[in-house]
Amino acid sequence: VRLVESGGGLAQPGGSLRLSCAASGFPCSVYAMSWARQAPGKDREWVAGINRDEGDAYYADSVEVRFTISRDNAKNMLYLQMNNLEPEDTALYYCGAGRWVVDADSLAEYDVWGQGTQVTVSS
Repeated sequence: VRLVESGGGLAQPGGSLRLSCAASGFPCSVYAMSWARQAPGKDREWVAGINRDEGDAYYADSVEVRFTISRDNAKNMLYLQMNNLEPEDTALYYCGAGRWVVDADSLAEYDVWGQGTQVTVSS
């Protein structure tokens, strides 16, 4: 079971980035999936989650409207489209998968996390 994130980088305030997460070793269609992030000196925080069937999506208040989570179960991929980026979005972004997630924003309910991809928002 492995998750590999990509797509991070440097963006200017107001800019956009699209993160991808490739799942291998398991069919991600049976897992709820999420994005979380961790800024230097801060705890990891949940950002967005999506249920198994590419249906309902959930967002932290700080990113709602600006970020969009999506998944392609046929390709075993998870995405995070980030628009109107702010310096406060600077962090290491992780994708996670959980087989029996009840509360999407509960990081402890996810079974596996990737190694992360760095997002830096700066002018």
